[in-house]
Amino acid sequence: MAESNFIDYVTIYCKSGRGAAGSAHLRREKFVPKGGPDGGDGGRGGHIILEGNRHRWTLLHLKYRKHIKAGNGVPGGSQQKTGADGKDIILEVPPGTIARDAETGEFLLEVTKHKEKYILMRGGKGGLGNSHFKSSVNQTPRYAQPGEQGEEGWKILELKILADVGLVAFPSAGKSTLLSVVSAAKPKIADYPFTTLTPNLGIVKYKEQKSFVMADIPGIIEGAHEGKGLGLRFLRHIERNSMILFLVPADSAGHLGEYNILLGELKKYSPELLDKPRFLAVSKADLLDEELMQEISEELKDIPHLFFSSVTGYNIPELKDKIWRILN
Repeated sequence: MAESNFIDYVTIYCKSGRGAAGSAHLRREKFVPKGGPDGGDGGRGGHIILEGNRHRWTLLHLKYRKHIKAGNGVPGGSQQKTGADGKDIILEVPPGTIARDAETGEFLLEVTKHKEKYILMRGGKGGLGNSHFKSSVNQTPRYAQPGEQGEEGWKILELKILADVGLVAFPSAGKSTLLSVVSAAKPKIADYPFTTLTPNLGIVKYKEQKSFVMADIPGIIEGAHEGKGLGLRFLRHIERNSMILFLVPADSAGHLGEYNILLGELKKYSPELLDKPRFLAVSKADLLDEELMQEISEELKDIPHLFFSSVTGYNIPELKDKIWRILN
């Protein structure tokens, strides 16, 4: 997917349909001059609905569709005929999409599954026809209910990538290279900061036709929770991952310090992230000899970790085993 086509945040103006008025019709036929009320109910206004679609990976299709309006209901008719409902508008979104009110920031709903549907904005109710108001003291009511107005306002749709494993590291730690080695994903790879500007997903095949989904999340820097670098734009994707795999490169100036900074950024953004299972992997192990590995292991002695190399394949099977055990 082209980086420019990955859109995970859109603001749209939505207006659900207006409910139609009920009918105040009185039955008048050749041999029934005083047939009484027979007005039907008005149709409801159209809803605006969000539906999960696993074949969509982005909100790009909504980026330029700023105003979304559902259909109005049709008024009731004679012979107690109910008017047709207004046309619903169904917006397909990737699983992992949440909706918020743009003015208040209030959480509204969350779509997590394929074909799952939620009403984002409910259409107005149709009015009752005059047949509902007939009574012993009023045999021929000449009034009916008007329909209700629909809802309208700005809404925010925000995508949080759904994956089993989220890769978290500073830029150029080797996340994209690892994803390209263990899956069929082909992320952009280069040895400079922020090569990855969009989350990349890859399906990692495991033993006996098993698999799990790994997400390469753009590099985090110190202060990301305040919006520095790519900051808040991508920290939210980590919330949807079942586990977090931290990567610290072998050539880091301070392995423990780097790990603690990453951990701190996640905690400052959302303390609940630290409740997720996590594991530390030291990348670029091909740069190390046994003595240097031992020194780094002593530095990380209280933290479960594993050395690996995406270039030579060193410990890649063991890393998959470890991830699978944590996930299951």
